[in-house]
Amino acid sequence: MGGTGTSDTIAVRVWRGERHGGFQSFAVPRLANQTVLDVLRFIQRRLDPGLAFRHACRVGVCGSCAVRVNGIARWACRTHLDRVVRDDALELAPLDHLPAVRDLVCDLAPFFDQWTAAGGYFVPRPDADGFAAIAPESPARRAVEAGIECIGCGICYSECDTVGDRPEYLGPAALNRAWTLQNDTRDGARAARLHAVSGDAGCHACHSRFACSERCPKGLSPAASIAALKRQGVAALLGGTR
Repeated sequence: MGGTGTSDTIAVRVWRGERHGGFQSFAVPRLANQTVLDVLRFIQRRLDPGLAFRHACRVGVCGSCAVRVNGIARWACRTHLDRVVRDDALELAPLDHLPAVRDLVCDLAPFFDQWTAAGGYFVPRPDADGFAAIAPESPARRAVEAGIECIGCGICYSECDTVGDRPEYLGPAALNRAWTLQNDTRDGARAARLHAVSGDAGCHACHSRFACSERCPKGLSPAASIAALKRQGVAALLGGTR
């Protein structure tokens, strides 16, 4: 996936404005070990201080720097130019399916609203007494660990075709979070949560195209979590134990 150009500069097209904005071009020096975030910081510091974008940790922990790089959602801080530059050119745009605030900054409220709608928060069991012992080797514990590292960067939401077709769809991240909580034996809202994610805008709306799993920078598989929610919902409907 390496770049094919050998120029000392990169032609960078960056989205400016809001939803009805447009691309602006910048010439940025090409440096060794350069990331997309390095490019954005250079533009903001040297060429246009008005450029708006988010970043914080710069080491792939916070996920706040997620943008579309040549049409694909990625973390700017962990994306090296050698992986994405074509013919010394680069195009940067805000995440898809989210309202644009300004330039590369999106309003993430709809994304996190779906977490709430999916019951993506822990509810203690009424009968909980002290610390709950959860065996590390238990199937439920393994299911939780398979999806718990999501940091809510929004990349899977941006890459999901179903979100694009149906804005009311809860989305991969919210459903992945719901699945981890469905496997937490300390949680007291599993029945209500399963009902919430089994509606028309829930797990059964997923088309299983796996873009969320293919693009997740953490290597998680929201598609697998969604499939598991579907099975759990069907089992509950047929009178299963879960």
